[in-house]
Amino acid sequence: MSSKNFLSSHIKSFKIENLKLLWKNIQEAISGTDKDFTKEKLSTAILLLAIPMVLEMIMESIFAVADIFFVSKLGPDAIATVGITESLLTIVYSIGMGLSMATTAIVSRRIGEKKPYRASVAAVQSIIVASLVSLIIGIPGMFFAKDLLKIMGANADIIREGSSYPAILLGSNIIIMLLFIINAVFRSSGDAATSMKVLLLANGINILLDPLFIFGLGPIPAMGIKGAAIATTTGRGIAVIYQFYLLFKGNGRIKIYKKAIQLNVKVMSNLIKISLGGIGQSIIATSSWIGMVRIIAIFGSTALAGYTIAIRIIIFVLLPSWGISNAAATLVGQNLGANKPDRAEKAVWATGYVNMILLGIVSIVFIIEPHFFIRLFIDNKDVVNTGAQGLRIVSLGFVFYAMGMVMIQAFNGAGDTRTPTIINVFCFWIIEIPLAYYLANYFNDMNESGVYTAIIIAESIMALIAMWLFKKGKWKLQKI
Repeated sequence: MSSKNFLSSHIKSFKIENLKLLWKNIQEAISGTDKDFTKEKLSTAILLLAIPMVLEMIMESIFAVADIFFVSKLGPDAIATVGITESLLTIVYSIGMGLSMATTAIVSRRIGEKKPYRASVAAVQSIIVASLVSLIIGIPGMFFAKDLLKIMGANADIIREGSSYPAILLGSNIIIMLLFIINAVFRSSGDAATSMKVLLLANGINILLDPLFIFGLGPIPAMGIKGAAIATTTGRGIAVIYQFYLLFKGNGRIKIYKKAIQLNVKVMSNLIKISLGGIGQSIIATSSWIGMVRIIAIFGSTALAGYTIAIRIIIFVLLPSWGISNAAATLVGQNLGANKPDRAEKAVWATGYVNMILLGIVSIVFIIEPHFFIRLFIDNKDVVNTGAQGLRIVSLGFVFYAMGMVMIQAFNGAGDTRTPTIINVFCFWIIEIPLAYYLANYFNDMNESGVYTAIIIAESIMALIAMWLFKKGKWKLQKI
């Protein structure tokens, strides 16, 4: 055999072996793994965690899409009811995300330390806090749903016909909260596949029950928008029951020990302290988007419609990147717990580069042909043009966003939720909103383009600041 043929055959064999290994890792990531992420090769660890976390985020987005798809058949009032209720649920999501960040930081640290009982204690305290908070929100939400709709500007028909929707969802917000928290427990223990499967179950039941309960079938009466709320709550509720079954069954990476089911004031106070920063991050980001909507509304309904569609598309494509960022948070927590801060740092940079490549590819597509994606939602030429313009401009900063969100989650995974909160205040409230107002109204007739440009600038500055602070390494010394 000639040297050329010999080299060619070895290259071919190497490629086949790599593809087989990649496929094996993908299968393991989806089915679940017992690998030790403090020892496993970093590229493999990232892959095993990121794939199910990305799929989990996709499952989360399908929830909202499925509900609005079926509810839209009931007319504009029903759609408006869903929109208003989602805005009311923002506080639930914010608290849930904050508690999830704290849960991830503490549980992953205990798992890295090889202290499963202490991880169990942390999980129990997270569940207790989530349950108590949800009761405080749920009781008034259930009894004052009509008043809340009225405060939010709903018309008389929505208040009369649709109040059952927010009453059910707010009243049962404990299910939403527990779904967030317990999935964070699984993810932070390294069992991301279970979190993915839980949401797959919840979605499947919701999609099955939505049309049955909304429109009726046979002995099942048509319940309209109330049926949508019951379907969603049932799907999530069964998923939560499944979560508890897995936690108490104890065959996975983490289990709930019976003696851990008690109040632990020290762990609970630490959890609440860390979660406050996470809640702050969510509220700051949400309020900044409200501010941007208010600015762009100056330029009329066409500009606002284009902005709304463009941002929805952007949020959808960023969800998988958040899944990848969650993988970084778990790797940071576990490796700090194993007293391997340098490995934790390497994991973050590696995850960030992977995220940059993926979002970089998406940005190229959006820059070349943004109009196609806007047309998927609307045919109006003016809306398509303004939405496409926004999509193209914002996607120019995707590479920065990719690294920035990984860095932010790395701080959270270390238990340092204060640093990202300060970064968010500075970048969103001090830079983004004032800059958007100035560029849109006073700079070179930029109009709505000024708002999109401000988003790029603020997000890019956030990424650079986060990278700078991450390199300083104080997060490695965080004690939790």
